[in-house]
Amino acid sequence: MPSLKTMARRERRQSRFQGGHSLCRGCGVPIAVRAVLNSIETPVVVVNATGCLEVATTRYPATAWNVPWLHVAFENAAAAASGVETAYRALRRRGALPVDGPMTFVVFAGDGGTYDIGLQALSGALERGHRLLYVCYDNEAYMNTGIQRSSATPFGASTSTSPAGLESFGKLERRKDITAIVVAHHIPYVAQASISHWQDLSDKVARATSMDGPAFINVLTTCQLGWGHEPRLAIRIARLAVETCFWPLYEVVHGRYRLTEGPLRKLPIEAWLRPQARFSHLFAPENRRWLAEIQPQVDREWEDLLARCALDASASDAAREPPP
Repeated sequence: MPSLKTMARRERRQSRFQGGHSLCRGCGVPIAVRAVLNSIETPVVVVNATGCLEVATTRYPATAWNVPWLHVAFENAAAAASGVETAYRALRRRGALPVDGPMTFVVFAGDGGTYDIGLQALSGALERGHRLLYVCYDNEAYMNTGIQRSSATPFGASTSTSPAGLESFGKLERRKDITAIVVAHHIPYVAQASISHWQDLSDKVARATSMDGPAFINVLTTCQLGWGHEPRLAIRIARLAVETCFWPLYEVVHGRYRLTEGPLRKLPIEAWLRPQARFSHLFAPENRRWLAEIQPQVDREWEDLLARCALDASASDAAREPPP
């Protein structure tokens, strides 16, 4: 049985993000935020970019946050967090900060504030090596401002700025691989996670916050309004993204890839696309040729990831073998 001290510490962690916010039913964002904050042992400071999470959790005069929290613009969350983390280190060196033990700095930003508007600030923070955890809650569009397409929006998805109709098809471009872009910065820890696999996400947060340097986790978070599914299906839809290998769960630790959880049985990509209204036009007879192009692309990316993980696993095994 856990001690009273341990139970009290756990209760404090679980109260960091509270109810009373106005995020939609079936929204994956609060699931991701709670999982992240509950998985961090140390005191936490949150820097929050403009977006669904910020707008819906801080409606005056209420707030869902029970931690030190800073709201900044779409484009500068990573820069602001860099300043906060640097100030903390400087004050501790001077003995001017009465803090006992380490503190964790967490950035929450959506795909619009990460893939697009905030990419420059994120790249700078990673390159400088600030010790912070950047969490992208990826719901694959600018949901807060009207479901406009972002560079995280998948090929074929219908949004308000890439609509499917008589004169247009939906988004014509493939989604940006922000996880690979972050890996290219050579930081200690990068991962992809999903709200459907909360233990995997929690474990990744624990590993990320133990690193001496920047860490980045890209979390797939459903949006029932923008994706077009029933709120009760949120976790199921997120799980289908993993089971179809559209959204593989893996981590890159000091440059080495590792698959953290794979599907027991790989499902066809249609199993993920079909329950979402934003992809319904793909199943019209005149668009089947476009639908047929998606599966081979998913298969190639999945096979490339498996090959990379296998290669790095072999290298790790070879490094552990004693010299002859």
